[in-house]
Amino acid sequence: MKKLLSIICILTVCFTVSAQKLPRIKILATGGTIAGKGASADRAAYKAGSLPIKDLIEAVPGIDKVAEISGEQISNVGSQDMTVDIWIKLNKRINEIFKNNEADGIVITHGTDTQEETAYFLSLTVRYDLPVVLTGSMRPATAMSADGPKNLYDAVTVAASANSRGKGVMVVFSENIFAGREAEKISTTHVDAFKAPNTGPIGQVYDGRVVYYMHDQRKGNKNTPFDITGMDKLPNVVVAELFADAPSTTIDAYVDKGVDGIVTAGLGNGNLNKVNMEAVTRAVGKNITVCRSSRVLTGRVTLYDETDDAKLGTIVSDDLSPQKARILLMLGLTQTKDKKTLQQYFFTY
Repeated sequence: MKKLLSIICILTVCFTVSAQKLPRIKILATGGTIAGKGASADRAAYKAGSLPIKDLIEAVPGIDKVAEISGEQISNVGSQDMTVDIWIKLNKRINEIFKNNEADGIVITHGTDTQEETAYFLSLTVRYDLPVVLTGSMRPATAMSADGPKNLYDAVTVAASANSRGKGVMVVFSENIFAGREAEKISTTHVDAFKAPNTGPIGQVYDGRVVYYMHDQRKGNKNTPFDITGMDKLPNVVVAELFADAPSTTIDAYVDKGVDGIVTAGLGNGNLNKVNMEAVTRAVGKNITVCRSSRVLTGRVTLYDETDDAKLGTIVSDDLSPQKARILLMLGLTQTKDKKTLQQYFFTY
């Protein structure tokens, strides 16, 4: 009887330890304001990407009670210097981590300037459904009331939540959870810097709780054809912004450079003035893929409105911003140059 009780006690202890095991979250640091360091706590001036990942983790009290944390430094740059090369490096490392069962979720610390672009790129190229969460801050680590530690704590909480599996790549900022496809930076200075103008957040994180209200219906992660494993570069796609009385100088220069694709940040419903319409015609004539997008914050660019896309030879971005349309076109061109297929990508992803 005593032997049986001992076995039961051992099994109970093992079960309890197993049940209390924390999720494994790996933090991949890329730099940004969250790792910034300033001369004083009450001034805005700072240098981004100054602090290593170890310092960021140590600045977050209680984070070790949410998850088993490990960290890696992928890069240490202000996100204005984010590059396609770093995107490819991030994508490769994320897929390796999940393939090798090194973590149950990933958090990426990232500058806010291009955070939305990195989030969308990863949402199209990561091959797994485990949580990937990007976060950052608007105030450097040395600032008074720095927002980085709270954002990092919340991001880890979201990545560690069982409910986050299958939600795709997300951005967590100021207690809001955004789909990576939908997040947009809408303020240059305010702490509440991210919104999803067309859809709103998919959930919130507060007091250590993760609550989801909706799910992004666009396909992402392994449900896209954009497996870039083995690629070390991507097609050269650029953005040309229009404005009142805009000359065709930018589009013509890109055509002369021989780019693979051009996204126009057009007026209203992606409209082009006469001289840029002519420039786009020249670009299409040289087998350059042109996608019409809009500089307007919300809404979508529609086919066959004021512009006859079939006649012009263009495709439209649907509701993607110009910078995100560039990413999808870049990845789309790794698969095909067929306009019908590329257009369907924009309606699907």
